[in-house]
Amino acid sequence: MTVRVAIADDQPLVRDGFRVQLSLAEDMEFAGEASTGDQAVALARRERPDVLLMDVQMPVLDGIEATRRITADPQTSAVRVLVLTTFNVDEYVFAALRAGASGFLLKDVRPEELFAAIRVVAAGEALLAPAATRHLVSAFVAWPAVGRPDPRLVGELTGREQEVLVLVAQGLSNAEIAGRLVMSPATAKTHVSRILTKLGLRDRAQLVIAAYESGLITPGG
Repeated sequence: MTVRVAIADDQPLVRDGFRVQLSLAEDMEFAGEASTGDQAVALARRERPDVLLMDVQMPVLDGIEATRRITADPQTSAVRVLVLTTFNVDEYVFAALRAGASGFLLKDVRPEELFAAIRVVAAGEALLAPAATRHLVSAFVAWPAVGRPDPRLVGELTGREQEVLVLVAQGLSNAEIAGRLVMSPATAKTHVSRILTKLGLRDRAQLVIAAYESGLITPGG
């Protein structure tokens, strides 16, 4: 299956670099580019790429708001957004994940890492590797959510599902969750899928945020 990939970044050299990298992958097709957030939204509506690489700081409309509009629009909600950042994790990443982005990549990512991330996101699988989730958890503690925890966010989850969510928020993979809770990896994957469905979330990155914002897990917990 060919994965159609677009990019939104206000720097021509960055766009050119990613376009060249994508040309090296036989299973990927370049689906267009944008230099502003509003152009990114228009590109998503026009081309419906499988994956859109999204810079955060762009003129006219920033990448966070562009991501929110793309993921909230039924016409473009299937477009998976990968945020591009010059930092491993920063406050912009959290805002983008809350807006519906499926994960993040460093701009200096190696080609093989870029291809792997795009394939994972396009397949709708584990959208953040466990190691990346652990970075997210650590940084989330540094930038806590504003306001009091709201336990109602996870009120529909069973006790077992809450246990699984806590482990996801701690950065464990499905295999690690299975070992911790003495279940098969397939069962762990099923639990994660059900949690995503019940909470109306897209991926593991947003599960991490939900676990903290609900108070199910606390900084340092």
